[in-house]
Amino acid sequence: MPEYTPRQFVNYAHRGASEYLPENTFISFYTGVYMGANGIETDVRLTKDGVPVLFHDDTLKRVTGEDGAVEDFSFAELQRFNVTKNGYTDKITSFEDFLVHFGFRNLTFAIELKGANAEHITADLLRKYNMADKCVVTSFQMDYLKKFAAYAPEFKTGLLTANPDTADELVKMGAWEICPVAGLVTPESVQKWHSMGLGVRAWGVSDENLMKQVYDSGADGMTVNFPDKLVEYMSEV
Repeated sequence: MPEYTPRQFVNYAHRGASEYLPENTFISFYTGVYMGANGIETDVRLTKDGVPVLFHDDTLKRVTGEDGAVEDFSFAELQRFNVTKNGYTDKITSFEDFLVHFGFRNLTFAIELKGANAEHITADLLRKYNMADKCVVTSFQMDYLKKFAAYAPEFKTGLLTANPDTADELVKMGAWEICPVAGLVTPESVQKWHSMGLGVRAWGVSDENLMKQVYDSGADGMTVNFPDKLVEYMSEV
């Protein structure tokens, strides 16, 4: 069993500062960093012409108002659409453009594999920009993680899950962290996962009370839509 080593806590701006701005866009990522986040979380899926882009949902509707899915359009066609929130507008960005603008920064990155068949091209781009020491690749799909890890074993991996019993399988596959839904994160669960050699990074931090619970439990990080509020709380405690 691997031994857990204490890590710097990471405040991951979840799709950027997505509480306030269009998610998974440059304006959102830059704002999250400006607010004090020391990490960025984002999602990778492929377009019709095989370009990895940063987009969370299975369909375009919620954030662009358009019908269809990312895989129904080429990257050039997707540039016709706007991602909007709170009166702000930005464009769907490619994963490579994101790495050009953010990969060199002193940040930690959580890269989530959302769609099928993105494992190899994601790994190739992460290698191109020398990201092995500063990112963890995650997914809700264990098959995606196993395929990625077999192709790029030098990268850290983690499973997003609402099932704490997946920890044993993660240890067997040599994963770096477990990413439980925030409600499962307690001092006792964190201690257990640490004892198994796993880091703990929470998702689904929907409000400030959950944010405080996760931080106070001794987790190694969390994805949060409002990184400014987490920065403020960390400075208080």
